[in-house]
Amino acid sequence: MGAGAVAITTATVLPVFLLGAMTVQIGDELGFDPAALGLVVALYFGVSALVSLPVGRLVERWGSARTSRVAVVGAALFLLLTGLAAHSYASLVAILLCGAWCNVMGQLSSNLTLARSMPEARMGLSFGVKQASVPLATLLAGISVPGVALTVGWRWAYVIAAGLALCALAAAPRGSAPGARDRTAPQDRATAALAVIGAAAGLGAASATGLGIFLVAAAVDQGVDPGLAGLVLTLGSVVGLVMRMLHGWLADRREGAHVAFVAASLLSGAVGLALLAIPGPVTLIVGVVLGFGLGWSWPGLLQFAVVRLNPAAPAAATAIVQVGVYAGGFIGPVGFGFLATHGSFTLAWFVAAGAMVLAGIGVLVGRRMLLAHREALVSAS
Repeated sequence: MGAGAVAITTATVLPVFLLGAMTVQIGDELGFDPAALGLVVALYFGVSALVSLPVGRLVERWGSARTSRVAVVGAALFLLLTGLAAHSYASLVAILLCGAWCNVMGQLSSNLTLARSMPEARMGLSFGVKQASVPLATLLAGISVPGVALTVGWRWAYVIAAGLALCALAAAPRGSAPGARDRTAPQDRATAALAVIGAAAGLGAASATGLGIFLVAAAVDQGVDPGLAGLVLTLGSVVGLVMRMLHGWLADRREGAHVAFVAASLLSGAVGLALLAIPGPVTLIVGVVLGFGLGWSWPGLLQFAVVRLNPAAPAAATAIVQVGVYAGGFIGPVGFGFLATHGSFTLAWFVAAGAMVLAGIGVLVGRRMLLAHREALVSAS
């Protein structure tokens, strides 16, 4: 079941990370710069933020068995369209935005499957494994640069990715039935605290988005060979994949403090982003390891914490936090791309590091609100 959730989430998140990894090749053919790349990725996550809440309600109503398969087929279709029909920047933007809902539905349907099917003692690990699909998608995208984009062309990478996405249907779990356990008492939802944490997570996502989207372009700007830059992205993806699973494994062995660990990861990851602003092979590798390993390894742990707080409606609850994350994905690429184009990649990395520090502080504020909410419920009972 965990493998199925990974397959679904990886397949549906591939389109945007393939674009980031192969931005040099695609940009050369279609004629756009880092600012334009940032804009299209920002719009992608902006659309994702807009559809997150309604898609969350739809997943709760239809169940994850149906919605996970719809998401994968949709992702495969839009990957294929990108490879075959994206002959201008405008057409690339249109195809990517039309397929944004697939990522949202894939994420939330996998959350629902794990929340209702995995045993309590393994739920943290299961969410860590599921969220490892994001660096796994980045890893596949990184491999595609020297393996496909620099040999037979970037369009074939999208065609191959469409085939891989359809293969995920074979691993798709049966999931949950429609309408199961979809009600929870309003006073138990801690909506205000979740909104604050979601906003902070959005700031963290805005900072970390540059890792998967701009790392290759930034490394090339510092004089690194494009093929080697793709391999560095692959390294970061492997580290991020392992750390996300480790976060989940450790969560199953703790009684609580999951949100505090999210804040600690953000504050530590900010150091990695700052190191990426400093040219040199050592700072590049250490920055990538810290950035992916800590600054971008917390989403699964955060989703696990939210599900534990809202077991009756996990897809709808995680959708609240995902709105913030997707909104951060909208703001981050635009800001990073603008700073990189009109300033430098060095400036963009330093600003991203500062924003990640603020995100960690915001998560701690949200945690205090959660603790106050819990104490109020205990007192009321």
